Amino acid sequence: MSGTLGYRGPTAARVAGITYRQLDYWARTGLVSPSLDHPDRRLYSVRDIVILTVVKRLLDTGVSLIQIRTVVELLKDRSLPDFASITLISDGESVHDVTSPDQMSDLLKDGRGLFGIGLGGVVQDVQQALRHLPGPAGH
Repeated sequence: MSGTLGYRGPTAARVAGITYRQLDYWARTGLVSPSLDHPDRRLYSVRDIVILTVVKRLLDTGVSLIQIRTVVELLKDRSLPDFASITLISDGESVHDVTSPDQMSDLLKDGRGLFGIGLGGVVQDVQQALRHLPGPAGH
């Protein structure tokens, strides 16, 4: 990805609302790793930071780490522009990626309590936060 700009770990952690220690642990365990290769530092793309933020929000709502790993795998196959059309819906036990009203309707039929995270909003939040923090590092 020559020419791609990335953000250093402290900036990624701050925007995602996690500690640098959490960021480091998640990278070492493969939960969320920086996607930009650089010989002497880890650089996180905007997409990586959005995924970090989603992981944090899911953890805060009590979603299990097993389900979070499933979500991360699902998001790894999607581009940042694709995120705008995805809403993650969870009942606390499972997480679904919803991209249409019909899918949402099917999930609501059984009357379970659900919560959702609109990824388009997360992307906007991350981009807004990055405007106010140290700029990207060259790749």
